[in-house]
This record gives sequence, C-alpha cells and structure tokens, in this order.
Amino acid sequence: MVKNEKFYRAPLVLAITAASTFASGAYAQDAQLATESEESKPQISAPQIEEVMVQGRLQDSAQSLINERLDEEVVTDILGSEMIGRVGDSTVAAALRRVSGLSLVNDKFVYVRGLGERYSSTTLNGAVVPSPDLTRNVIPLDIFPTSVVESLAVQKSYSADQSANFGGGNVDIRTKGIPDDFTVALEVGTGFNSETDGDVLSYSGGDDDAFGTDDGTRAMSSDLQSALDRFQGRLDVNSIRNKLILEGNTAPEDARAAAVALNRNLALELNRDIAVEEESSNPDADFKASIGNRFYLSDNWDAGFLVGGSYKSNWRSEESTQRVYGDPEEQYGVTTESVYAVDITGNLNLGVNFADEHNLALTSLFLRNTDDTTGIKDFFNENTLKSDGAGFRDYSMRFEERELVVHQLKGSHSVGMETKAMFGGVLDWVPEELVVDWHYSDSVATTEIPNEVVVQADTGTDPVTGEVLSSSVRLNNGSASYRFTELEDDVLSYGWSATLPVEFSSSTLELSGGFSHNEKGRTYKETRFGLGIGSVSDGSILGGSLDDVFSDENITNPDNDYGLVRAGIDNKSYIAATMTDAVFGKVDWTLNETWRASAGARWEEYSQVALDWNPYGYSVDEPQIPMDPDTLAESVFSEDKVYPSLALTYMGNLWAETFQLRFGASQTSVRPDLREITDAVYLDPITDERVTGNSSVRPSEMTNFDIRAEWFFSEGDNLTVSLFYKDILDPIEYFEKATSDTDTGREIINAESGEIAGVEFEGLKSMGFLGETMDSFFVQGNLTLQESELVAGSAADSPTNDVRRMAGASEYVLNMLVGFDSPDGAHSATLGYNVFGDRLYLAGRLGAPDSFEQPFHSLDMTYSWYPTAEITIKAKMQNLLDEAVEIERDGVIVFEEKPGQSFALSAQYQF
Repeated sequence: MVKNEKFYRAPLVLAITAASTFASGAYAQDAQLATESEESKPQISAPQIEEVMVQGRLQDSAQSLINERLDEEVVTDILGSEMIGRVGDSTVAAALRRVSGLSLVNDKFVYVRGLGERYSSTTLNGAVVPSPDLTRNVIPLDIFPTSVVESLAVQKSYSADQSANFGGGNVDIRTKGIPDDFTVALEVGTGFNSETDGDVLSYSGGDDDAFGTDDGTRAMSSDLQSALDRFQGRLDVNSIRNKLILEGNTAPEDARAAAVALNRNLALELNRDIAVEEESSNPDADFKASIGNRFYLSDNWDAGFLVGGSYKSNWRSEESTQRVYGDPEEQYGVTTESVYAVDITGNLNLGVNFADEHNLALTSLFLRNTDDTTGIKDFFNENTLKSDGAGFRDYSMRFEERELVVHQLKGSHSVGMETKAMFGGVLDWVPEELVVDWHYSDSVATTEIPNEVVVQADTGTDPVTGEVLSSSVRLNNGSASYRFTELEDDVLSYGWSATLPVEFSSSTLELSGGFSHNEKGRTYKETRFGLGIGSVSDGSILGGSLDDVFSDENITNPDNDYGLVRAGIDNKSYIAATMTDAVFGKVDWTLNETWRASAGARWEEYSQVALDWNPYGYSVDEPQIPMDPDTLAESVFSEDKVYPSLALTYMGNLWAETFQLRFGASQTSVRPDLREITDAVYLDPITDERVTGNSSVRPSEMTNFDIRAEWFFSEGDNLTVSLFYKDILDPIEYFEKATSDTDTGREIINAESGEIAGVEFEGLKSMGFLGETMDSFFVQGNLTLQESELVAGSAADSPTNDVRRMAGASEYVLNMLVGFDSPDGAHSATLGYNVFGDRLYLAGRLGAPDSFEQPFHSLDMTYSWYPTAEITIKAKMQNLLDEAVEIERDGVIVFEEKPGQSFALSAQYQF
C-alpha cells in the first residue's frame, strides 16, 4: 500500500504544485484529479483503492492552502512546504524570493514590493519574535531552516488583526504541528561550492567550534573583566598608575613600572593564538531527523507530538573587490574570506484536541546559526596608491554565534455539542459558532561575538599589478583590535481574539475582535581593546606569523613597547525597549456568496525608549546612562492612534470557474529600529559602512491601496493581476554623510515623502495543450513592475538628488519556474529563475552619483528520484549561471563578489 503512495501520485503533481507554488494554486481540481486518476490506473486490482485514498489525502493538504488564500479578506500569498521542498530552498529567506513582489537582500532580508527590510515584519505562528541581528530590529530570515516550516503566509495588504507596524507586508512562518499518524524521517546530505576549492583561511579556535559555540577560548577572561572594574574601564598605563597610587599600595616612584608590568600582563589575557593559515576544508554536512505520532485516546480526545532536529555545516570562500569611485584603478581593496558555518535546530511540538472544539498546542524551537569568518583584506587608499608600491592589509577573525529560543502556547476553543454535554447544559447559552483563539509567546534571541580581532599591517607591493610582496604588522596604538559583543533581545507576546459568525437568509455576518500585548527589550554591549606596538627592538618580528608577533615573549620584553588600552571611548552600547498594547474590531459581511465587505479598526498605544549605555561608567561625570533631563526626554517616544482598514471582494465566475476581485485600503505605520533611535555610531557588519543613528527619527505614516483580480480555472491553471499604491509620510531612509579618508558613511533621517506604485502578474499553466508528451510539464511565474519616488527634504545632508528612488526599490522582479513530473511518479525536476532590476544601494551627496546593486540572474535546478515509497534522492544546483553580486556607481563597479555555484546531494527516508 505504501509503495503505491509514491508511484501513483503523479496525477496529483499539477494540483499540488498549483496549490503550493507561491500561492498560485488552482481552486477547482476535482474533475482533473478524477480524470487523470482513471487514465493512470493499472488493471483492476487492490492498489486502485489505495491510489484514490492517497490522492484524497494529498489533495486535502494542497486544497487547504488554496482555500485559505480564497478565504482571506485581504491580499495574501501562501507558500506550502511541498513547493519549498520541491524547489530545494534550505532557508525561509531563500524560499520567499519565489513569492511575487519579493526580493532577497544579503541572503537574509526580504524586500516586499520594493520596500526595504524595515517595511516588512515577521511573525512566528502569528506571534512577534525577537531578532538576533546586531544592527537591525527585523529578523534575518536565513536563520530559519525550511525543515521546520509547514507554510509561509505573506500578507501584502493590511487588516486590523495585524500589527499596525505594517509597511510592504508581513511574513508569518507557520511551523509544523503534530502529525495525523506515526511518522519518522531521516535525511543526510552533502555538497560543495565552486568558489571553495579545498584550501580555506582559518585560525586556531576552540574545541566546540563544530557545534557552533565557543568553549571559552575566545571569551574575555575573568581577570580582564576584574581589571575593568578595578580601574573603572581605563586600562592605559597612566590610568593604572594613578589608580595604584590612589589605592596606597604602591609608592609613587614605583607606580609607573608596576603599571607597565600590569598592563602587559593584562594584554596576555587576550587570545593571541591568531595566526592566519590555510587548511583543507571538509565537504558540506547536512543531517535532519524527526519522529512524531498522534494517539487517539477516546472518541473525543487525541494527543500527539513531533520532535525533530537538524545539523548543518559547510565551508565557503569568497573574494570581493571594493573600488573607490573616481580612482578605481589606484584605490581599491580585495578581500578574501573563508567562513565555517554551523546551523543547529531543535523543535518540539505537543498537541491535545477535544472533539475538534478545543485545541492546545505547545511549540518550542531552538535555532543556532554560527559563522566563523577568517579574512585578509589588501587595499590601497588616498594615502597610499597602488602605483606607490606600498599598501595596507587587515587580518580579521570573527566568530558570531546567533541563537533564538522560542516557547509558544496556543489555544482555540468553541462551545460545541460535546462541550455542552460535558458541562451538563450549563453552557447552553453560549453560541456554538463562537470561537476564541489565544496565544502566549516568550522568546529570546542572543548574539555573541567573542574575541573579534582585526590586525593592521603595511605591505610592500608590485606597483604595476598590486601583488603583495611583503607584509609586517603596523606600529600604532591599535596594531591589533579586539572586540567583544553581546546582544540580548527579549520579546513577550500574548493576546486573544474572538470570532462570531451570524447567518441570515442571504448573507453572513462575522464579528471579531481582540487584544494583544507585545513588549521587547534589547541590550547591546560592545567592549573594545587596542593592543598597540609603539616600537620593537628587532623589526623583523613584525613580519612573522601573528601569534609570534603577539607572543608572550614579545609582549613582556622590556625592549619592546607593547601596550593595552580599552578603545572606543565613543560608546556604541545601548539599551532600548518598546511596548505595544492593541485592541481591534472587525465586521465581515458576505452577501449571496457574491459580495464581501470587511471593515476594521485597530487602536495601538506604542511606547519606545532608547538610551546610550556606557557599561564602564563609574562616576557622575561618566554615568552609565545619560542623566540630562533633555536627553532623557528626547530618548522617549509614545503615541496612540487608530488605524483603519477596508476590504471589498466580488466573487463570481468571470472567464473562469472561480473569480475574485479584491479592493483594499488602509492606514499603517512604520517604526524605526531600536538601534536607529540612539546616537551611537557603528559599523554595519555586512557593508562595513559607518552608520549613525538619530534619536529624532519618528515613525512613518503610510496609506495603502490594493486591487487584485484572481482567476482559477478548472484545469488547474490560474492567473492573478494585482495593482498597488503606497503613499508614505516621513519615510525612514539612509543617506550618505561626510566621512574621513575612503570610508563610506550613512545616517538615518526622516525624508519628506515617498510613494511606490506597481502591478503584479502571476500564474500557472500546465503544458498538456502542446501534446501528450507535455502533460508532465508546467510553467509558473510572476512579474512585478513598479516605480517609486522619494523626496529627500531638508533633513538630508546635501543629497545629489533631492528626488530619487526609494532605497532598495527595483523597477521589476521576475520569477519563473518550469516543473517536470514523470508519468510513473518516480522522477521530478524543477528549474527556477529569479532576477530583480537594479536597486538603489546608497544615495550620493554633493554631486556624487548614486550607487545601484545590479541585477542578479539566479538559475537553480532541483531533481528528485523516488526509488521506493520511503526513499527520496535529491540533487540541488544553485546559481548555475555563476552570477556575481555587483554594485555600480555611474559606470564604475565599486563592489563585486562571486558567491559561486553550489551543488548538494541528499537522501531521505520517511515513513
């Protein structure tokens, strides 16, 4: 029986694909399924019955996604786990770029309808969750593996039951729940990348690196932490000397020598086993396992569980080039990086159900995503050009461990016949149609970067080719810089909603309302040290390996001038928090199953506070947080507003068996990230740009309009056309600001106004009309065309263009997919193509041109073979065109990076 489940599923492929392919499923497929089932049956035998049962089960799964899309009052796209698995995307971020109007930035952030990541929000099973990203409030979606996902819902137009912090759209990640019956799955895989040729850059790490966590090798020592407390955050020789004298245990004439000795001993507390070397890399490793079951305890009670875990590790090497606009041949930098990445996931789902009237579900999720990066950057700038025969080099090591732990409890309750019988008629007055849903979510995200090291060096180079001929560590106060970073982001989210449908003779009225509370607290602590070299007795030691340059012998040698300081007196740490209380109400009226009108309003009281934090402030003159009343007043912002929404839908059979025409209008808000509302200056870890916050930035106000027409044909084909327009008051945007040397700086401001308008086309077409041999093929695609405009306003610092595109907005986004399913159901293949138009990366100032990220043509292929009912063999090939990431500024490629081609092979057993 199980064998037929695999080999007789071919007739369902188009139906499932239509349902789950980026929410473009067909509505009416029963006739097609019945016809195809008859054509594919063998001679009359027992397996025919098994085939029909399996088709019904699979169709129910696919049809639920279709029904949900059709039942939604607003524009929503849904991507199911079937299609995610078929295309082969391993993270939620990669999967979402297949949805119409969505594009992926930095492999982490989703841009919805050309609006930056700040204009999209993410929830997990409907609840707000924290972000482990150092510089953004939004969640980097690459931390979520698709193995835990049941479906992804992208709501593009606003409804009152959603948070009013709604810009381009909201992505709800729905995790897998308890199964219908016993299931066990095991998957192993491997792979490689074309840019990683076997030799990678690395350094000596810890014993637990393979598990994505530091064993303490890199961490700040307790002695160093005690010294920071003892000397009130100042570790330079003079500060130590003065403290020793103040303590009275050291004579003034001996204090300086004692301070020098103590300073150098503290330098020995840093991890200096940092020699950058080449080593052989291992192939990718990928393991997944899960087991679950549902137990039917009685006629009314059932309970179940699903537990799973995954482990993934890989090496990736990339080379990037950065050029200075205006002198790209003489001022540029080449960075070679190797990254050892480890991803670990664990999930536990528990569920209890009573008579389909009461459901309780507990979800616990653990995600760990660690990148251990080793890099060498050789560069020339305005101080030393390539033709001078000299340059600069930075050695860097960065171990970043991100974790997300989520615990969610959800319930859904109705007082049906079984519940009323249980309580002996006490609850007979409660309408059976009344449904109450609630959730409670407690989650924490953390990021730790222990011992991030950058060592500066001077190089001798070939003045013609720029090839490095020699390298020696530079003599200055920060020859080696050490940074220790800790981020903790906590979110508590809870709420409830109630829905009551009322039936009339020719119409249905649904009343709903609810309450939600979200509170978020974030602390960011950054500690930096500079290990400087003033002079050395033998200059040759500066050209040795880094662990030799900073060896115990060299640091403690009195003939050498090594010294330790706590760097970064311009504090970068901060404390921030937000709290939102909301109440909403909606009325949803359907007349003659033809017209539907939904109107709602949401009242939100929003408060935020963000304070610069000096964790090493020990006096009134240097407090840990600002004490000035004006500064404190500027750090707090609160508002309460009402946000309305309206949706109208016509349902008929215009040109298709099922047709819907939707209209939506709403007002929403877009709020700044917590770090952006402090005055801290930080380096963006992705772009290496100096980013300046702005405590005066306030939320943007948005007015949204949507029109969508949807046709679902009986053969499984479908077509959707959507129009959208957004008007933004005080949009939050980055602008270039003045910086020193060749650095690039950005600051955040409220621009004057912005708007974006566009049209989306999406559809699916089976290819059987071309002949019987094409029955096994289908084509699905979506195209978004859009225009945006931003008026900079008076707050911008001398922008080159007062009117320009919005940052991140591209004029088009195209997704195409060609699928094949063999008639016997034993093989399937998918070829996917994605491209976006050039999008504004950074707006220039003082006449300098804007820079644009160039189109990236992504072509991926997935092939699956089902040798038995339980086994699936899958091969994935990504970036087949070997495209490069490029940023162009008036014809000059100022940034270029080749991610390479990736290949993966996996085998899955599932029962």
